[in-house]
Amino acid sequence: MPELPEVEVTRRGIAPALIDHTISHFVVRFPRLRTPVSPEFAHLRDLPVTSVDRRGKYIIIRTGSGSALIHLGMSGHLHLVSPDTPVIKHDHIDIVIAGGPVIRFNDQRRFGLFEWFPGNRDPLADPRLLKLGPEPLEDSFTGKALHERLSRSRTAVKKALMDNEVLVGVGNIYASEVLFASGISPFRKACEVTERECAILVKNIREILEKSIARGGTTIHDFSGSDGSPGEYVSELRVYGKKGQPCPVCGAPIEHAVLSRSSYYCPRCQK
Repeated sequence: MPELPEVEVTRRGIAPALIDHTISHFVVRFPRLRTPVSPEFAHLRDLPVTSVDRRGKYIIIRTGSGSALIHLGMSGHLHLVSPDTPVIKHDHIDIVIAGGPVIRFNDQRRFGLFEWFPGNRDPLADPRLLKLGPEPLEDSFTGKALHERLSRSRTAVKKALMDNEVLVGVGNIYASEVLFASGISPFRKACEVTERECAILVKNIREILEKSIARGGTTIHDFSGSDGSPGEYVSELRVYGKKGQPCPVCGAPIEHAVLSRSSYYCPRCQK
């Protein structure tokens, strides 16, 4: 599932084609996603785009008439293609830019989201976005802020880091990598992690997410950026997916456990 780096890579990829340009119209071929596509998209015309933002794993395209809220779901992609590019299976929605390329939404599992918010409704006020935790790349996200949130939870710290109400965007892959870099066992109770350790976690969360964004995200199965290129950060993963391989620090075999989802860790380095 695309996480914060992959969504941010997508946002940065499509933003130059949209900002200060006009969306001519939308083409909705298949409206029956997990959440039905807002019917307004079929009738929208000539929308000047003012910004392309991200909140958590949601992309927000703001126009003079309202905003499109987009979620990639489990397998969605937004690709920039020329207007004459043939449509393939699972190409559900086109964002047609006047005089420019098409942004094509392909979603094999159909778990994505396309929702329209008229000008008098702000997507950030939607309950799904209101409950989201802090953005880990913002300056306001500090060790103290993370400690305050983790101290309320008795669940495993790996699960807590993946909870979007604690903070957004640290999904399964990145949680494993961050905990390894921080020397913290994924099984420890979140409330037992100290403020000093939280400062280390915040540092590593920022570094790992920013490195992944710079490398185009992480492609394990089928993620690709707006130009169709896979994410290259997969080559820098140190523990995720490496069960039985030697730890890059101490040489002990990397172990695997299920904490909601697959978790990888070094039993020697992560106490």
